[in-house]
Order: sequence, then structure tokens, then C-alpha cells
Amino acid sequence: MRKILWFLLIPAFLCLGNDAQAQLSRKNIKKNNRSIAHYKGRKRGFDPAKKYNALGISLNAMNYYGDIAPLPRKASTDISFTRPAIGFSFTHRFGPFYQLTGAFTYGTLAASDAESADPNGDNAYRYVRNLSFRNRIKELSVVGTFDLFPNQGTYISRVKWTPYAFLGLAVFHHNPQAKGTDGKWVDLQPLGTEGQFANLPSDAANAGIKPYNRIQFAIPFGIGARFRINEVMDISGEFGFRYLFTDYIDDVSRNYVDLTLLSPEARAFSYRSGEINPSTSEAVAAIASKTFTYPNGDIVYAGYGHEYPDNKRGNKNDRDTYTITTIRLTYILGKTFHRAKFR
Repeated sequence: MRKILWFLLIPAFLCLGNDAQAQLSRKNIKKNNRSIAHYKGRKRGFDPAKKYNALGISLNAMNYYGDIAPLPRKASTDISFTRPAIGFSFTHRFGPFYQLTGAFTYGTLAASDAESADPNGDNAYRYVRNLSFRNRIKELSVVGTFDLFPNQGTYISRVKWTPYAFLGLAVFHHNPQAKGTDGKWVDLQPLGTEGQFANLPSDAANAGIKPYNRIQFAIPFGIGARFRINEVMDISGEFGFRYLFTDYIDDVSRNYVDLTLLSPEARAFSYRSGEINPSTSEAVAAIASKTFTYPNGDIVYAGYGHEYPDNKRGNKNDRDTYTITTIRLTYILGKTFHRAKFR
């Protein structure tokens, strides 16, 4: 009797098991379908196959903004003193919006009171000051660039053009020079034209002044636009500022000092008002009519070339700066390929 009962129950259990297994399979299929529908792939960031490097060469224009400017304004410059510069760059593209560029730029900054300042009216005092300089800049910079239009493809299918902004860090070497009466250019930093190497009294306007460093840091920033020429070449134009941490690009920053405390050569380049023609204008003649006489008999124009709190050569509270306008041609070396890894 028991054997007959087992024979009747076993098929029933088998049927129930098959039915449960079928229901479980249907649930797994639905679950897998939902997973497939919502699958977006692994987020690995920017596709490595879309990264590439590029070499560039640029022609630049450099402009100076500082104490030797036509007007006592921060944005004042003399466009006629725009000087050419050349640059070389290496760029690495590492994202749809981003690239990093390292560059070397070599160029000259220059300015002159006698050529830029108006000898008539309120700014005649700049003409009488008669300072001038040139400074050959050697700059190394690294800047990050953010494109407005993303490049989602490889370098071959990159966007036709995009505006961009950039920000970075630079280190540069500068060496302000001035031309002497003999026509030769002289390095100004070793002279200490504002008393950097003189024994100034403790109550002097420039007391405690230190020699400035000819190696300085800067923060480059600006905007530009890049255009695709063909599959491997781009051309870009940009305008960039250099925020500086020095006011001695032009060797001018603080007050005049007692000329008798300077070396003869430092004295000659610290005070140059005596080289102007006093009859240039009525305003210049009025300034030149007032003089200051040193105990040794040397005569300078009042307000120039002698120690007094208000006798300023420059404005130490307004640092110099310079701008670089760039036209750059870049050649793309190609994308960096990475083999896919299968696990």
C-alpha cells in the first residue's frame, strides 16, 4: 500500500518542482531584461583613444603697462612700443573640454617718457622725468585651457572651431636696460637706481629697499579661439594678461633718493631729467624753472633727483604687467592608443 502511495506522490512533486523552476526562470529573465534596458556601460572617463598631443609655434605681440606710460592709469600703454615675440608650445589633450599647454616665449617690452608722454598740460611731469627702458622677457608657462565647445571625437573629427579661456602659472627672467648718452644699453638692476645698494638713512623714503629678483613668477590668463585647418593642423588666436608679483619690469617703482649716495653710473640712470630740452613746451619750461641744489653744487629740477617723500619716480602700489597677443599654429602628433583590457 505504501509503495502504491509513493508512486502516486512522486509525479505530483515533480510537477510542482517544474512549475516553481519555470516561475523562477521567468523572474530571472524579467530581471535581466530590466538590467539590460538600464545598462549604460562602465564610466571610464574620457576615451583614451581621443587623447592627443600637439606641437605649436607662435608669433606674438607684447605690450607693457606700468610706471613709464603716457598716462597715470593702470590700463595706459603706448601702442607704438608694441614689440614682436616668438613662442614654442607642447599641448596634451586629456578631456572633451580640457587641454594643458606648456610654452616658451621670448620677446621684448619697452617704453619711453620722452616718446610717449605729452609735454603739454598735466602730464608734462612724465616727459620731464625722461625715463626709458627695454626688457627682454624669457617666459616658461603652463596653462590649462577650457573649451566652450567639447571635442567628443578623435583628433580627426574634432570641432571646426571653439572659443576658450585659459589660466596657469609662469616663471620668467627679465633684465631691464636703458640706453646711456653714449648709445650703449646698460643693465639697470645691478646699479640700484632707487638706492638698493646704497647706504640710505633710516628716515629715507626708500629706507630698507632690497634689490629685486630678475627671476619672477606670473599668473597668465586670457581668452582665445581655435580653428581647425585640416585633419592635423589648427590655428588659434588669443589675448593674455600676465599678473605680476613685481613692480620692477621697468626698473621704476618708488621714490628718488639722495643722488650723492649712489654710484656715478647709478646716479646717471636714476635721474635723467637733465637730458631734456627745457624749451620743449611752456609746461616743461615751468617745471625746469624750479631747481634743487645739492651741497656739492649739483643742480637738479625740483621734485626730481633728490630725497623727499613726495618726489616719486614711480608708484609702488601699482604693479607692472604685460600682455601677449598670440597667433599660434599647431601640428597634431596623433592620438594615444590604449588596448582594451578584458577580464
